[in-house]
Amino acid sequence: MLGKGVLISPSLLACDFGRLKEEVQMVQEAGADWLHVDVMDGHFVPNLTMGPVVVEAVRKASRVPLDIHLMLDRPQDYFKAFMDAGADSLTVHLEASALKEPSTLRETLESIRKIGARAGLSLRPKTAAEAMKPFLDITDLVLVMSVEPGFGGQAFIPEAIPKVRQIRGWYQGDISVDGGINAETGKLMKDAGANVLVAGTSIFRAPSYKEAIRAIRG
Repeated sequence: MLGKGVLISPSLLACDFGRLKEEVQMVQEAGADWLHVDVMDGHFVPNLTMGPVVVEAVRKASRVPLDIHLMLDRPQDYFKAFMDAGADSLTVHLEASALKEPSTLRETLESIRKIGARAGLSLRPKTAAEAMKPFLDITDLVLVMSVEPGFGGQAFIPEAIPKVRQIRGWYQGDISVDGGINAETGKLMKDAGANVLVAGTSIFRAPSYKEAIRAIRG
């Protein structure tokens, strides 16, 4: 939560899935505060990734909160499955096709809270910050994408910096950023007001997970 310093949330999309349990345990021991799990359906984004079975395996190996990023057109169809698998936060995209109506999006965020998870709301790089302003009162976590969602290892999009600064002016909860985050870009985002940094490649491709996390935390 805001006020507890900068939180580091390694993105498991970049880990070695052949050693998933070991990777989860190693990155926790290195200082991870959360674990970020990218779920993609091949429709909202052109990629397929982890489902509830993988989340369940991660939960068994982990002791830190699991932040589930649902890059799905119909995320509400899978809330129960991911909660049963061990999710702590469920983050949906306001651009998802099934959430286009403001009333539906509001009901969706409320339903996440009702089942006992933290409700997260994310927006793509081309979506204006103003689009999420009407929903901040029922949002526990804002996720600002600093790359186009769908694939890891992309270059940081600097337009995310003023977007985070703008949202921080309205919102005192957790603001997370995801995409191209390393020690340098992480500092830019912290200065703008983000307090949760999601990093994949810069951690899981580093010689030392501990040193990478320490550098990003600053």
